[in-house]
Amino acid sequence: MTMDKKIKILIVDDSALIRQTLTKVLTSYDEFEVTGVAADPYIAAHKMKVQKPDVITLDIQMPKMDGLTFLKKLMSQHPIPVIVISSLTTKESDIALSAYKLGAIDVIEKPVMSTDFLYSEWKEKIYNSIKTAAESSVNQRKTKGTGSTIKNPIIEKKLRLKETVSNSIILIGSSAGGTEVINNILSNLSETIAPILIVQHMPVLFTASYAERLNQNSNLHIKEASIGDELYRGTVLLAPGDKHMELKNNGFNFFVDLNLNDKINRHRPSVDVLFKSALKFGGINILAIILSGMGKDGAEGMLELKKAGAKTVAQDKDSCIVYGMPKEALETGAADFSLSIEEIIIAIDNFSRKYK
Repeated sequence: MTMDKKIKILIVDDSALIRQTLTKVLTSYDEFEVTGVAADPYIAAHKMKVQKPDVITLDIQMPKMDGLTFLKKLMSQHPIPVIVISSLTTKESDIALSAYKLGAIDVIEKPVMSTDFLYSEWKEKIYNSIKTAAESSVNQRKTKGTGSTIKNPIIEKKLRLKETVSNSIILIGSSAGGTEVINNILSNLSETIAPILIVQHMPVLFTASYAERLNQNSNLHIKEASIGDELYRGTVLLAPGDKHMELKNNGFNFFVDLNLNDKINRHRPSVDVLFKSALKFGGINILAIILSGMGKDGAEGMLELKKAGAKTVAQDKDSCIVYGMPKEALETGAADFSLSIEEIIIAIDNFSRKYK
């Protein structure tokens, strides 16, 4: 849509207080217009036909029909950008992760009122999410290749051999629209692949569950990173939510460290933090990849890696749900190549074979 027009938003939530709060917040921005509110998916479906919103905010726990069922129906029948707004508890993290899988652009917490700072931060988050959703390519999601193409179910993983240390490394940065792309990529890699470090912008309570789901779908050993984790072939480390992940060297081995330093590009973890920390690894033995996401996180760090000799890749526009981060990497000259998801999988395999 052209951004000189207001973004029309439909709010779907069974809580009258949340509907009122979201309406007040969203209408405080000149770019947004709340065209309607709905207490359940049935009312929402009717209002969609009349009001034709550009973006929907959707609760998960609702009467008559839960949010996930409604989201699934939307994406199969009338694809539209959806931002899931939910109470992000540990218990609900698996449910919310399913929202990403079904096609939600973003999943964020319900309004935080505890301090002015947190509330202001939440307002900025929902503002950016709505803007990103309105510019996304969700209506073409079915042709984007985001579903896993692995052919055989994983029955049992082989034990990792601690001595399979690698002298090459793969770095991946991702945000909105990238969760299922990562799942697709990892589910199609061999267990001898070079170690992979991933920063996925995701709420703090989600990353452990997300890593577990990725692990179930892949031959690789995938886990949420812990301080001191070392780099072994066939291993994937995912940065925990709200913690920066950095690559360090103790003189003998490379390992990851986590910290609570200030947010970079509004994010913690930040792709730039990971990429810049990897400069100490060298250059030629690094493959850095930026996937779908809003903003510019990772472009600066990728450019530094490229100058050091790293291979650099951005996901191409046609396969992106949100083209912000890959576009920034290309326009700044940080990315050498713009590749589809299938081409990225091949590039990772070729790199891993070359730099053992």
